[in-house]
Amino acid sequence: MIARALVVLCLAAMAASAHAQTSPPPGVLAQPTKADTAAAPPPKPPSAAPITAVQQVAPQATAAPKTTKSTTETKKPPVGAPAHSSSHAQKQAATKPAAIPLPPPPPPPPAPTPAPQAEKLAETPKGSVTGLPIPRWASLRSDEVNLRAGPGTRYPVDWVYRRRGLPVEIEREFEVWRLVRDQDGVRGWVHQATLTGRRDFIVAGSEHTLRSSAADAASAVATLKPGVIGRIRDCAAGKTWCEVQVGDYRGWLKRDDLWGTYPDEAVN
Repeated sequence: MIARALVVLCLAAMAASAHAQTSPPPGVLAQPTKADTAAAPPPKPPSAAPITAVQQVAPQATAAPKTTKSTTETKKPPVGAPAHSSSHAQKQAATKPAAIPLPPPPPPPPAPTPAPQAEKLAETPKGSVTGLPIPRWASLRSDEVNLRAGPGTRYPVDWVYRRRGLPVEIEREFEVWRLVRDQDGVRGWVHQATLTGRRDFIVAGSEHTLRSSAADAASAVATLKPGVIGRIRDCAAGKTWCEVQVGDYRGWLKRDDLWGTYPDEAVN
């Protein structure tokens, strides 16, 4: 049995050796033998194939492994929009610096407060001829004063005053003429020579009592009827009582009871 097995092994080894000598190594094409070339008929020349539409197919690339799509991938621009518009907008947005809020501007400095005297002078109009304040008080110099419709003798006379010392208010100036207003609101032009700067008054309203001092409880000096004319001797600014004189009577009268002074005016 052992001898038969050895003979079988030897035959197998001889057959493998003969096959290795006749078969080419891997990757080398076997050369045809004379018997093969003689038996194979010669190849026919290729005939022209009919022209048909051929669709070229690109070689199928090896599928890349699937990966997760990044959320920061740039989206393609819509159809019809320039391809660079999206990237240009992204560039501007990326390079534009963030807005920094500016601090609020400082408040303007407060305007200087003008001096009371300067402000009063600026607000008080002046006469175009004398430079004195307008309006201001004056009194008739004589017992006959013509009140004209205009500043000149060519204008007609509207009224003739026959009350010496009658207080009037000067409202305008034109050369030697003054536009005045009386207690009843009548206006007209008089010559400056018919006026005086003395401060007189006329009793307004009803009868009023002239008192010995600036108090309602003071003794009575005289009873003054409406239309009585007197002289203002002293009247402090903003005070209720004024010291006046009517003929030989001298006393105190309330500012509201006379016409010929302003409410806050000081008369000395």
